[in-house]
Amino acid sequence: MYKILVVDDEKDIVRAIEIYLKSENYQVLKAYNGEEALEVMADCDVDLAIVDIMMPGVDGIELTRIIREKSDMPIIILSAKSELSDKVLGLNTGADDYITKPFDAVELLARVRSCLRRIQRNASPDLNREGVYFSKRIIVDDNKKEVLVDGDEVKLTPYEYGILLLLIKNKGCVYSSEEIYENVWEAPAYDVKKIVSVHISRLRNKIEINPRKPDQLTSVYGMGYKLEE
Repeated sequence: MYKILVVDDEKDIVRAIEIYLKSENYQVLKAYNGEEALEVMADCDVDLAIVDIMMPGVDGIELTRIIREKSDMPIIILSAKSELSDKVLGLNTGADDYITKPFDAVELLARVRSCLRRIQRNASPDLNREGVYFSKRIIVDDNKKEVLVDGDEVKLTPYEYGILLLLIKNKGCVYSSEEIYENVWEAPAYDVKKIVSVHISRLRNKIEINPRKPDQLTSVYGMGYKLEE
């Protein structure tokens, strides 16, 4: 049974998250500020922490920094702030994921499962083999033509697979619709934005936790698509 620490100064939020997590048979540890969280972690082994940013005393950013100095356990930042700068700060400090309040219970649980499965993925020796590529929740084994998302195999069409393979081999690089088409379809690109857009949408439905708010296969306005590093 995984032990998950929930840290938030709003007790109603903690209680709600506790109910969601217990419904999935996780063991829940609670703290209402950063100092209490550190005390809990000193006494118990914690597998994952869900940490609010805005707290008195040791806030979520500082708590994440302290945790990361001692442990590589997954950390999910939880905050009412939706500004990109806050997300970037949390992730740069060492958080693994970021959820904005108000949050959907289904998405929260999916991200928890994703982070916990990532622990197993990172320990996999397969990642060291040639032809195996990974990005966050995704592993592509081009030797087996196999795609795993959070450890579960996902079936893709040849074109979906080709798009994903292109982007995961070049993480962080932006590809226009025309470049994707020429690489994957191996044909000259002419008026192909709609074709590529449809395949991107279908691919997101299979690899994203929330396809409406993709955090893996993202769009760069006016330029194209990329797979986040």
